[in-house]
Amino acid sequence: MTLGIAGRLTRTFIQSPLTPLFLLAALAVGLVALITLPREEEPQISVPMVDIMVQANGLRAEDAVKLVTEPLETIIKSIDGVEHVYSQSRDDKVMVTARFLVGTSSDAAVLRVHEKIRANIDRIPRGIPEPLIVGRGIDDVAIVVLTLSPKLEAAAHWTANGVSRVARELQVELAKLDDIGLTYISGNQPEEIRIAPDPERLSLYGITLQQLAGKISGANRSFEAGQVRDGGQQISLQGGQTLQSPSDIANILISARDGRPVYVRDVATVMLSADSAESRVANVLKKDDGIVSVPAVSVALAKRPGTNAVVIAERITQRLEQLKGSIVPADLDVMVTRNYGQTANEKANELLFHLGLATISIVILVGIAIGWREALVVAIVIPSTIMLTLFAARIMGYTLNRVSLFALIFSIGILVDDAIVVIENIARHWAMRDGRTRAAAAIDAVAEVGNPTIVATLTVVAALLPMLFVSGMMGPYMSPIPANASAAMIFSFFVAVIVTPWLMMKFGGSAHHEAHAGHGAANGGVLGRIYLAVARPILKSKARSWLFLMLVGVATLASLVLFYTKDVTVKLLPFDNKSELQIVADLPEGSSVEVTSRVLSEAAQVALSMPEVHAVQTYAGEPAPFNFNGLVRHSYIRNSAELGDVQITLAEKGERDRSSHEIALELRDKLKALEIPEGTVLKVVEPPPGPPVLATLLAEIYGPTPEIRRASARGRGAPSAS
Repeated sequence: MTLGIAGRLTRTFIQSPLTPLFLLAALAVGLVALITLPREEEPQISVPMVDIMVQANGLRAEDAVKLVTEPLETIIKSIDGVEHVYSQSRDDKVMVTARFLVGTSSDAAVLRVHEKIRANIDRIPRGIPEPLIVGRGIDDVAIVVLTLSPKLEAAAHWTANGVSRVARELQVELAKLDDIGLTYISGNQPEEIRIAPDPERLSLYGITLQQLAGKISGANRSFEAGQVRDGGQQISLQGGQTLQSPSDIANILISARDGRPVYVRDVATVMLSADSAESRVANVLKKDDGIVSVPAVSVALAKRPGTNAVVIAERITQRLEQLKGSIVPADLDVMVTRNYGQTANEKANELLFHLGLATISIVILVGIAIGWREALVVAIVIPSTIMLTLFAARIMGYTLNRVSLFALIFSIGILVDDAIVVIENIARHWAMRDGRTRAAAAIDAVAEVGNPTIVATLTVVAALLPMLFVSGMMGPYMSPIPANASAAMIFSFFVAVIVTPWLMMKFGGSAHHEAHAGHGAANGGVLGRIYLAVARPILKSKARSWLFLMLVGVATLASLVLFYTKDVTVKLLPFDNKSELQIVADLPEGSSVEVTSRVLSEAAQVALSMPEVHAVQTYAGEPAPFNFNGLVRHSYIRNSAELGDVQITLAEKGERDRSSHEIALELRDKLKALEIPEGTVLKVVEPPPGPPVLATLLAEIYGPTPEIRRASARGRGAPSAS
């Protein structure tokens, strides 16, 4: 018999002392990979988005489009790797967003945009400030969000500015931890010096607003005036000074009128303000008689690329406990409103548990169908293959997330096939009792099924690998499935022809040899007899065979009707059970932050009426800390009085019976009963189970004028173009 590749590998390793070392090495590198693999909630795909912001003071939106937006769009579109270009033009400001192809390095994307704009800066009109270039990527998404708010009994003693001071100190301390990436504060209310000019007094002294602003800005500077050499020493001279207090500003000399000096205090009121009233962030607490809102500030912390979210989140929470009582006062509450490290660890542990459960189920099934010795071999082969696959995932740069673990669970039923085929055929050859040694019979058995096993393995790999080349975000997001499953199939073949025969030789003694004396030769055991009892009547005649085939075809076509009747829902990915939800509020343009805050409070009250809701924060005029979905949708630029978010933290999955999707559906129904200003849109946003998109349904509308395009977008009849 020609041994082939499989037979030669078996002959080399079936009695080799290297085989157990290979088995131990596979388990060792797999354990190392399992410990060191970064754990993430989602696959970390690179979706670079670069914002180019231009402050075009004095330009109306229509003028800014022609003078700034269109030249910038042309420049950005010429950059290699740019997939989409979006722009927003408003009075006095323009923002152009470049979205690069998935997989492009974030640093490379920012560098390309910066170099291209610098090389074409002459195409921007004179007088327009240099564009501000800001890059955002998946690594800027915060894995931990800490919300600071006063305890209910101490709420009267705290202001938003006071909470902000503590938050800024906390941010500085936590940023010192290893592997901490971008950190920022949502709801920050810093102190500011306000200058309120009096129009009557300005007119009385003949001073314009431009003169007042120029004097103040010119006085608030310090510069090096030169150097003086005296007595063998050199002294640097500093001119001017920065303004330190409201009194410094109030005493600035503007001009003289009728021989009398005119100071800033003569024409304006100077005050120190700690409440800008441009945004409001609150923690909404539930009471017996309703709800109460207390000032809140959120500290968001991201991690560096390639680091373990679980480890970093644990460091943050441990350091937070150490800072309580020192930086964080006792009457200030710190709530962890987002912890992707904890949720990632829970998901990974849950999927690893199901992976182990699937392995045990297969071992039990093999033990019932073939024998306990064969089941013992399978119990060693499957973990060895999985460990090698985890090691390969570590080498390929993948993380331990729900998609990569799903790939292992998905492939476990396939990868065990090679080992079972080899085990069954070795047992059959041993049962022949034709005078061959057990080793020779095992080698022949592997050689007999080797080529078909290789073809079957390569067929599965060939079916999976095309998924690697899917375009858009879905390809890289789902890439752990073809990569890990293909690696598992390849490893399963080598483990089946190298380790499995060696294990069969160790576990299959002479008694086991005789136990298989009639194995598979006559009727294939109990399962073989059941199969024959079913198959013989069907295959007794050609007419019955064709009838059975037609019935199977009809049943297959009939099952497709379930898609049309929607009895079976078709989705790309199942809904995930997340720990957070968000209500996004868009009020009519021109609405004040007070109105926005009121609408958000009413929506928060509806959310708190649901037993699964653990905590609620409202963000009026300022965006909540963004997640991966918010990164793609640019929710971090929602800095306008008429825009707001309600951040909802759900109870732990073990403490609630319903999934986050079921809670979101009920919340949508309850929000419909709210009385809100006309034109207000409330949306319940769930973190998607797969890669995020700009919207569930996105349409591009083209038309000759902005009015026609807007009317078409709203579904109204387009006005006539003049």
